[in-house]
Amino acid sequence: MSDTNSFSSETAKLALSDILEALNSPENAAKLGEAKENVGNDMLKMMQYVFPIVVQIQMEVIKKYGFADNRDGIIQFTQHIVALEREDPVIADLHTQLRANYLPPVSIATDASL
Repeated sequence: MSDTNSFSSETAKLALSDILEALNSPENAAKLGEAKENVGNDMLKMMQYVFPIVVQIQMEVIKKYGFADNRDGIIQFTQHIVALEREDPVIADLHTQLRANYLPPVSIATDASL
C-alpha cells in the first residue's frame, strides 16, 4: 500500500472522478439503476441494497490510490475526502455527486405553515 498520508487535493479529485466514472459505466449504471428502481425512496432499503454496490465499486477504484480495498480503506478514504472538502469546493462537489448515488433525494418543506 502506498503512503496515503500524502493524499493531496489533486489526487482526491482524480480518485473521486474515477469513482464517478466507474459508477457511470454502462454495466455499473445498469446495476445501480435497477437497485434504485427496486428500493424507490426508502432510505433503509437504499442503505441495504444500493449503498453496498456503490461501496464495492468505490473499493475497486481507491485501491489504485493506495487505500486498502476493504472497510478500513473506505473509512480512511472518506476521512481524507471529508477533511479536504472543507477547503476545496471542487472536492466537496465531487463528493456530493458521489453521495447522490446512494442517498435518495430529500424534499425540504419550505412552507412556513408546516
